[in-house]
Amino acid sequence: MNVLDEIIQGQIRTDLPELSSGDTVRVSARVVEGTRERIQVFEGTVMRLRGGGIQRSITVRRIASGVGVERTFKVNSPRIEKIEVVRHGEARRAQLYFLRKRVGKAATLRERRTNS
Repeated sequence: MNVLDEIIQGQIRTDLPELSSGDTVRVSARVVEGTRERIQVFEGTVMRLRGGGIQRSITVRRIASGVGVERTFKVNSPRIEKIEVVRHGEARRAQLYFLRKRVGKAATLRERRTNS
């Protein structure tokens, strides 16, 4: 293993839940405003997962004041405090770009059934 791989192994987070597109997640991200730092919670549907390893990122979409807002988070970033899965949605695609055309109840996905 070369030096770069050793550095990357120390940076990859292990405390993250299993994510898939269609899940509703609550991402707590640190935001710096001037000299102060606070945690901002962004809750929405995972539209896509991208990359692997240290470059892994997720795009989360939510409707705020009737306007769709998408935000991309680097999953392994130290700015991400935590990621919680609120509900597991059932999606047949890897990227859910069709949600951009939908508003309200039409933009919700069915909940994934668990084997119990």
